[in-house]
Amino acid sequence: MGEKGNSNSAAGQLSFKANERILCFHGPLLYEAKVVKAELWNGNEGEAGADPGPHYFVHYKGWKQTWDEWVDESRALKFNEENLAKQKALKQAALQASKKKTIIVAAKHSSASKTESESESSQQQISPSQQQQQQQQLLQRSRKRGRDSIVEKTRDERDDASSGGGGGGGQRSPEIKLPIPNALKAQLVDDWERVTKDKLLVPLPRNPTVAQMLVQYQEHRRTIKDKDKRRSGKRDDDEVVDEIVDGLRIYFDKALGNILLYRFERYQYKQMREKYPDKQASEIYGPEHLLRLFVQLPNMVAHTSMDDDAVQLIKENMADILKYMHKASKSLFVDEYENASPAYVAIAKAT
Repeated sequence: MGEKGNSNSAAGQLSFKANERILCFHGPLLYEAKVVKAELWNGNEGEAGADPGPHYFVHYKGWKQTWDEWVDESRALKFNEENLAKQKALKQAALQASKKKTIIVAAKHSSASKTESESESSQQQISPSQQQQQQQQLLQRSRKRGRDSIVEKTRDERDDASSGGGGGGGQRSPEIKLPIPNALKAQLVDDWERVTKDKLLVPLPRNPTVAQMLVQYQEHRRTIKDKDKRRSGKRDDDEVVDEIVDGLRIYFDKALGNILLYRFERYQYKQMREKYPDKQASEIYGPEHLLRLFVQLPNMVAHTSMDDDAVQLIKENMADILKYMHKASKSLFVDEYENASPAYVAIAKAT
């Protein structure tokens, strides 16, 4: 791994200073940036989920100021030859992974019933340069003052991506922005690197599975519902939470095989479907893959016909689930990924 700051950060000191040139993770890629401000946080600053410790307000070179953001030290690297080589390697890996990647827009509540089947039959093959541009835009929406995830697509590009899947001229739902805590963003980056670069796999079946984790979340919500006054509606709060959690599980089951797997994982997915034919994906896969869904969810919701109130309700509940995943991350996410066998690697490369 590249050099991240120095030993001062362990003692609660700043490793970078204002106006210093650095390399900064934005999603799985590294970009040149300049430190605008450097501060030590105690955990009360910024949005919910901000970790205590050194934080830097950075400006990405060549990007508009609207993309300036606060990052923690886990995303910052010294600007040196070693880390420039790492930046180049990550970029090359992303380009290689994109050569045969297709974009599929999945949504359960599509305004047209034929959208799902048509989208599967008209996946668009795009060039590496187009994929690289889309990937940067996908990554840019991961903002602390926006969705704070690792993905962004502009409105026009989302229309282009879905237009081949069954007529994208229908009405769209309001776009939602989901804040993902720094620790979960780091999890997404580590997950990407382990699978695509290190050729490791999440051990399956997971414990907890997605289904088990969502049950745990429902139990957690019921213990604090009297203290949670953010939601008000005509229906009982438990009913609302149960309905949304059930919808999230269904979304996951439908999306996993289409848009949530890296290429290296697809043979593992085939193995799991053959070994557990009677189980849903949410009963096999775990929080690592569920977290990837939150990256895609805003785009998926935008392609449904839900009204403003429904979208706002989903946004609030999804943010609460992310908050729960952040707090329970030590018990939810696996510490070590498993090595793939040589036979697996050979088959994965051939498919």
